[in-house]
Amino acid sequence: MMKKALIILALILPLSAVALEKNIKLPEFSVVDMNGKTHNNDSVKGKYLVVNFWATWCPPCLKEIPAFVDFYDKHSNKVEVLGMDYEQANIDKITEFTDSFMVNYPIVLSDDKNRSEFSKFGEIIGMPTTYIYAPDGALINYYMGEIDIETLEKSIR
Repeated sequence: MMKKALIILALILPLSAVALEKNIKLPEFSVVDMNGKTHNNDSVKGKYLVVNFWATWCPPCLKEIPAFVDFYDKHSNKVEVLGMDYEQANIDKITEFTDSFMVNYPIVLSDDKNRSEFSKFGEIIGMPTTYIYAPDGALINYYMGEIDIETLEKSIR
């Protein structure tokens, strides 16, 4: 078990350091959320962007959703959160799920409209995975694994 944890840490730390070292920018993207609203570079300009890849079958994803709800509730004036559902479930199942968690931020499904856009943010090798971009589009943080509200808030200070 300890060996697995070390391997995961070895993967996470270099990916984060490399991304930040290379001054990676927000890719050109355009996704449509479950409510039909389009989110793209223009719609998030001037705000922090938190892109969270998750799935209903992922226990750490479920544990972090309340933190994202609280974070978005407190900071939606300067932050956009996109919950990128990384599964191909039907919209009714996802709606029931997000309603039960009182999700207040846009949820983007991995459907025919959006699937090609998901990979623009980077390779997803574990879930949850979260990218945080500054208002100028620079990638400022990358996390693989569950994060909490303190981590989110520290990222936007």
